[in-house]
Amino acid sequence: MCDAKVLSQKGASVISRCSECRCVFIWNHNLILSFTPEQFMQFKDFAAELDFTGHSFPFPDGQERVVMRTPTNDIQFTFTTDEWEDFQAAMEEAAYMQEVYALMGG
Repeated sequence: MCDAKVLSQKGASVISRCSECRCVFIWNHNLILSFTPEQFMQFKDFAAELDFTGHSFPFPDGQERVVMRTPTNDIQFTFTTDEWEDFQAAMEEAAYMQEVYALMGG
């Protein structure tokens, strides 16, 4: 695993980046997603376009959750409203911090 520096942390969502290989990692509960910088931006843009109310429904525990499908039909992510807002905010802040690091040359 890379020596990653945290770009953003909101609730259970932590986004970090390796300064050597430039991989971007999204840590959320028991998941770690890894992306190239370009893939991360594509994923962030895809998630930003997902409408919570149009893709959410009540789970057996009574909480409303959004379901984010992935290209692999067997893998889907779910978020409560608060988790979804934290996830979105963390990705926005991480994208901004990547721009800052790029301007600083690292």
